Amino acid sequence: MSADPFDCIFIEGLQCQAVIGIHPSERLKPQTLRLDLWMHWPISAAARSENIADTLDYQSVSEATIELVQTGQFLLVETLAERLAEELMQRYGIQWLRIRVTKPEAIAAASGVGVMIERGQRPHS
Repeated sequence: MSADPFDCIFIEGLQCQAVIGIHPSERLKPQTLRLDLWMHWPISAAARSENIADTLDYQSVSEATIELVQTGQFLLVETLAERLAEELMQRYGIQWLRIRVTKPEAIAAASGVGVMIERGQRPHS
């Protein structure tokens, strides 16, 4: 049997509140962050069985992400992205992921600023 192709489960536009930033004014109250996550996960078994146990439960991943973001206090979005990647990969056994963290209100003249990281080994199809 051949290896699964590069399948990806994604969560787009997940909104979270976080105390984040280096400026004192940013530390006074939570800011809205927008997160996009792409996670390699072979989906063929779930497609055959239609059983949630055979796939990556995006509701569970979303809840874990929101919890980590809201309970952490980060100075940099870079730190948040790294910690989130580590936590999700360890908790769910994700081999590769891409995370984009956007601060929509950080720069008045921009619709958003932030970081995007990839961690793990991206399988080749």
